[in-house]
Amino acid sequence: MNDSINVTANYIPQAQLETLEKMVRPNKVVVIYGARRVGKTTLLQQYLSTLDKNKYLLVNGDDIVARQFLESQSIEKLTAFVGRHRLLVVDEAQYIEHIGLNLKLIVDHVPGIRIVATGSSSFDLARDVGEPLTGRKFVLPLYPLSQHELGGVEKQHETEANLEARLIYGAYPEIVLNRDNQFREAYLNEIVSSYLFKDILALEGIRHASKLVRLLQLIAFQIGKQVSLNELGQQLGMSKNTVERYLDLMEKTFVVYRLGGFSRNLRKEISKTNRWFFIDNGVRNALIGNFNPLALRDDVGALWENYVIGERLKQQTYLGRNVRRYFWRTYDRKEIDLVEEQGGQLEGYEIKWQAATRIKAPADWHRAYPDASYKVIHKENYLEFIG
Repeated sequence: MNDSINVTANYIPQAQLETLEKMVRPNKVVVIYGARRVGKTTLLQQYLSTLDKNKYLLVNGDDIVARQFLESQSIEKLTAFVGRHRLLVVDEAQYIEHIGLNLKLIVDHVPGIRIVATGSSSFDLARDVGEPLTGRKFVLPLYPLSQHELGGVEKQHETEANLEARLIYGAYPEIVLNRDNQFREAYLNEIVSSYLFKDILALEGIRHASKLVRLLQLIAFQIGKQVSLNELGQQLGMSKNTVERYLDLMEKTFVVYRLGGFSRNLRKEISKTNRWFFIDNGVRNALIGNFNPLALRDDVGALWENYVIGERLKQQTYLGRNVRRYFWRTYDRKEIDLVEEQGGQLEGYEIKWQAATRIKAPADWHRAYPDASYKVIHKENYLEFIG
């Protein structure tokens, strides 16, 4: 067990810190989800740094002694383990079997206890935590650093200077803090080879990552395009259902996410396919082995769309906005890259790398949704959209 954590140097303030402070309440559990190395432990460091060390109990899920208690399902053992502490912090909780049931027992039998737990694989924690802790938990997702956060430590000219690096190397904390591109490439390659599939392989009984890698590589070349699960299955020699299962697992472990097709009025609207995007541009580029500068690439449009939509997702998540996201396309190929629905209001966004003077919304969009807005997001105005 650990009794303290050293506060990380070169800390970039995380948007979820304030939310975490508000969510920690008596007889509630705050569950922090996120991919490996996005800063979950750092978030805990910052939160605990302001507290009296004698007031909380900090344990790690890979600690054998802690697991013996937190897997016990014994009220007597669990209450003895917590003792007089009124804050229990469990880092890497996914290593503890039946963690949800045991945390429920603690919450129900230790008056005033507050609990924070982190986990790198949301599907495992959701399975173990979701049902037992119904009505007793708050969920806090964590992503690689967002422009929403970086804008607090960068001046605008610095952000503009760093844009190309963000498109190529992404925004994992160590990537942002280290300016050496050779280090960045090695770091991202290590994430892809050692960490990206670790939870899936360990917890889902999948023996080899090779087909997962190949599937993600195929997705990487289809950013912003509709993806046919049947075609992916044929290319990979697996069933459509297996492809769908793998993509679902990789979405739950914060590798990719999907946009579904929006449809409400028109018969010719496409609504039954998805477009897939990567949470982090750097991971996407590591998977296809391409860290070339933008001037030497033919996928700048895809990188830009992946970046802008991903940053918008982070921003709205951290601001607590309940927004549904889609793409819009008709069978005669009229399309809008991003559609947001919030409170009954529709907003359409076209994502373009270069500023264009006369891009108009498709006429079918205006006819079907006359009250919807439409805007083009490009590198001259994107900061007001994601920052």
